[in-house]
Amino acid sequence: MSDTTNLRIPGPTPLPASVREAGSRPMVNHRGPEFKALLGRVTAGLQRGFRTSNDVLLLTASGTGGLEAMVVNFLSPGDQVLSVSTGVFGDRLASIARSYGVTVAKYAVEWGQAADPAVVGDRLRTLAEAGTPATAVFVTHNETSTGVTNPLQAIAATIHATAPTALIIVDGISGVGAVPFATDAWGLDVVATGSQKSWMVPPGLAMVSVSDRAWAAHQTASIPRYYFDLKRARDAAANGETPWTPAVSICFALDAALALIDAEGYDAIFARHAAVAAATRAGLAAMGFRLFADPAHASDTVTSACVPAGVEWSKLSTELRGRGLVLAGGQGALTGRIFRVGHLGDVHLDDILRALETLEAGAVAQRVPIVQGVAIEAARQAAAAAGPLGPVLAAAGATA
Repeated sequence: MSDTTNLRIPGPTPLPASVREAGSRPMVNHRGPEFKALLGRVTAGLQRGFRTSNDVLLLTASGTGGLEAMVVNFLSPGDQVLSVSTGVFGDRLASIARSYGVTVAKYAVEWGQAADPAVVGDRLRTLAEAGTPATAVFVTHNETSTGVTNPLQAIAATIHATAPTALIIVDGISGVGAVPFATDAWGLDVVATGSQKSWMVPPGLAMVSVSDRAWAAHQTASIPRYYFDLKRARDAAANGETPWTPAVSICFALDAALALIDAEGYDAIFARHAAVAAATRAGLAAMGFRLFADPAHASDTVTSACVPAGVEWSKLSTELRGRGLVLAGGQGALTGRIFRVGHLGDVHLDDILRALETLEAGAVAQRVPIVQGVAIEAARQAAAAAGPLGPVLAAAGATA
């Protein structure tokens, strides 16, 4: 894959030049003062991104490692949880819990739709009335398999009102850092994210925030854990270390990425993501692709669209790759039925415009029935209408 490839998948995301360069720095002693200072900087930067004063701990693992850590540190076999599942990754968190003997009641939402806070409240009341109140509630903030962002703030408020003792455990892997998120203000107890998403860093780090309520639950949680024991991570972090050998080079890259993020500012980052998301949706719709996600809850980090009837996604995907554009296909039950355009992290309007141009050319080459010549203007207009920074983005193309 060349440096000119337009990688438009929901992770791993493209790396800014300074992040790539930082990842190639000479190695340091992970038990020495250089790493201690590095860990302090990136932890403080992540706390700003999470909007939290809680502990934020780094794990050398994929995002799924972060999900497993959330389960094994705060629950016990036989605990009752409510899992709010809107796609593949909501199902994954429930599956991890079941594998450790946790009892899971699942609120499964039709894929492409968002969870209803009122239904979450109803399910919690039903569990309590049955004598099995929920110890915790699992929620996926941004479901990349369907392109849906759940109304997490409203869901969290409902949980606090209906089951005030239940921990709120959030898969924030593809949302935190790219769209508005407030760990402390929303009362979220445990949140996990991954380095390869909005943070513009290679895969290999999971970051987990832990509230005081969650630490209290940790004291009695009895699922076996070792590598993912977050108390070990917290104790080591107090000395500027990690309990096990960390991914030092990825921490270098994260440090550089957080410097870029702080320089841009989160309000600008959120506006940029909203603008490129609006442009993506408008461009695809103008070409004639049917968008898959509920428009009221469409993600600003990934857009899902239906593969037209009679079109083989594998052939269209191969055509696009040959033209330098990499899109994501559907997952699970949606394999071959949808495709997904990632727009999170280091993404700007010109990246989306190039993707739409390539998609149009590739679709024409594969005889996919589309409307030609209208996507770029539709995308520009949508970006301009998206918010305070929308007009600037539409005019400047690549700036943010």
